[in-house]
Order: sequence, then C-alpha cells, then structure tokens
Amino acid sequence: MNPLPILFVLRYYCWRVMRRMLVCQHVPYEILGTLNPYLRRAGFRMRYVNFGRAPEASPTLDGYDGLIILGGPMCLRDSGHHPHLRHEMRLIEEALVRDVPVLGICLGAQLIAATLGAAVGTNPQKEIGWYDLRVTDEGKEDPLFAHFHETERVFQWHGDTFTLPHSAVALAKGVICEHQAFRYQRHVYALQFHLEVDAALIERWLRVPHHKAEIAALAGTIDPETVRRDTMRHLPRSTALSHQTFQAFVDLFPHKPRR
Repeated sequence: MNPLPILFVLRYYCWRVMRRMLVCQHVPYEILGTLNPYLRRAGFRMRYVNFGRAPEASPTLDGYDGLIILGGPMCLRDSGHHPHLRHEMRLIEEALVRDVPVLGICLGAQLIAATLGAAVGTNPQKEIGWYDLRVTDEGKEDPLFAHFHETERVFQWHGDTFTLPHSAVALAKGVICEHQAFRYQRHVYALQFHLEVDAALIERWLRVPHHKAEIAALAGTIDPETVRRDTMRHLPRSTALSHQTFQAFVDLFPHKPRR
C-alpha cells in the first residue's frame, strides 16, 4: 500500500487545525521575547515578516488566526521612507474585518491607533527605561489587565504617542505619556510599553548603535547604568505580569487541537 496519499492527507489536516500567527517585525532586535513561549505552547506556528529585510513584502491574513505587530525605531510619519507601515495598517483593517485577535506593541500600538483614526505624533518627552503606569477602572475588568495592581512600573522605549481612538477602551495611562494601553472591540489590544522584555533583551537594546546614539542625543537625561539597576529591581514583577497578560491574550483564540 502506498503511504504517500495518507501522508498528504495528514499533513493537510495538520495545516488546517494548527493555529497560525502572522508576526510583523521591523528590526532584528525587536522580537516576541517572553510572548514567544506562550504562543508555541499553545500550538501556534509563527510566520515572521521582517520588513527591515524585505520592506516590499505584502503579506495577507489568509490562513492566519491572529496578527502581532512588534516595535521598531521608525515613526508613522516616516511612511514615505517605510511604505510597509501603510501595508501593516491594511493588515490591521483586514484583521478587523475577519474578527481575529490583534496585538500591537509600541510602534505596533501606534499603527493600530492610526488605523482606527487616532492621531499619532511626538510625545513631549521620550520614555526610555522604567516608568509608572496606572490601570484604569476599565482595565481592572479586562482579562489582560485584571491581574495588574493599580500602579505598576513597566519598561518603555519610545518617543511617539497616540490619542485614544474613538470607541476604544483605555486600559492604562501614564504621566509622561498618557495613553499606554487600549482595547478595541473584543480582542484588538495596543500596548505602548514593553512587557515582552527580559534582562538579555534590555541589555541588547542598550548596546544597539542606533539606541546608543539616541541616548547620547538626550544630553545625559537617560543614564544606561540607571536603566540597568532599575531592571534588576523591577524586572521580576514585569516578568510575572507578562506571563499572565500573554497567557490571557493566547486564551482569546478559539481552541484548535494540536498536531
């Protein structure tokens, strides 16, 4: 008996039932981080689209169950030099039509906000390091934020911000940067801050030439050694928050049997 037809059927069945995630990446040092193991344990197969290497890429959501858009050093106003940013906004629109979960982190959050009609622009002050945020009353009832204390200290690295889109629910706010997280509809989430970081990733960011130049241009207002000391103090709590938050995000997806 020829086993090949059976193998083809099994492979096709596995492809149909395995959950698949489209991940938009902009630079090699902005990665899924602590989110990665939760997706893999839940049986997701990830496809990374690295726009830094392939800015002309034009993926669609065909065959995918969710969309994650990571951070990056570019700004939405640079879309003339980074046309993939407009394509990513079209992906977000496609996800809204298909009603699939979306998570945007930092630049990804700004792209979600812009897609929903909000303004995106320069924050009065850059946030680089550890900063307080306050969970809103709505955030305390949200599955991704219900485990947060009223005030938490989280890691930030951004210079832009967004206004709250119409019909979006504010989940967390900051002092220097007001809008830190929101939810749109049932399962579109935008996080300005970085829960996905671990100690190695933060150290990598501090050593990236682009980031070193960015800190140097701030004329001593950001001290890398202070960031390192604060990381030792605040990272354990941030890691605990990331575990609960990212597990709750994974739980938004309907169950599919694993291969």
